[in-house]
Amino acid sequence: KLAVEGVGEIFATDAVLSAIMAAPRSIYSWDLVIQKTDGIVYIDKRDDSVLDFLTVSETAHEAPQAGEGVDEINTPDKLSLEATAINQNFSQQILMPATETSRRVFEPNPFYEYDENEPELEPSSVTYRYRKFPMGSFNLCCRTELHAMVNKRGSENMLNCYALNEWDSKYSGGINWRMKIDQQRGAVLATELKNNSCKVARWTAQSILSGADQMKVGYVSRTRVGETYDHQILATQFFKPKDLATQTNL
Repeated sequence: KLAVEGVGEIFATDAVLSAIMAAPRSIYSWDLVIQKTDGIVYIDKRDDSVLDFLTVSETAHEAPQAGEGVDEINTPDKLSLEATAINQNFSQQILMPATETSRRVFEPNPFYEYDENEPELEPSSVTYRYRKFPMGSFNLCCRTELHAMVNKRGSENMLNCYALNEWDSKYSGGINWRMKIDQQRGAVLATELKNNSCKVARWTAQSILSGADQMKVGYVSRTRVGETYDHQILATQFFKPKDLATQTNL
């Protein structure tokens, strides 16, 4: 619709643009699909692209490996699936439905199809915000995501939610979150920023692109080291996207 209206010459999503922005930190390979039609460029990813999944300890000194002697649940692919599920569930678990007085009316979710066999299913809470960025003689149109609105001192702030996850402290920095999260959260965060530099950079870039005022980051850990379907939220922390970008030299 925006392309037909001539709003811009380049179209992309925040997920795609953040991957490009964080590319210097990326260790694992990925690719994009670029199409040009009638002078308009679309930057997209493939269906079931690896960019749809979060990496785990990608930039750690000793990144997870697959092979003999490695538990299958701790291979890069399995950790990626686990982290992605945690991230999606965390964002929905910490949100509250809007009250009648705070409710905002948006256009319907373009990716949700009602299923009469499962009428109770609803799309996850997310709003798409379309933003235009002038780049020289071109305009870049970006579809970004926002997860929530939060009332802070009488003003409404836009919020994005993400989850860092602990899988096995023996292999992911040696810091046991349950023992350190309250007294030494700085050490936990510093280790995560080092081990997941690319992932955090993408989250930060996505939040800046969407114009989010805050990022809420959860620290989620396996209830038992060998169990990948049972997790606990140990703590949460707020960041301002541009401050976190400065802190991580983004």
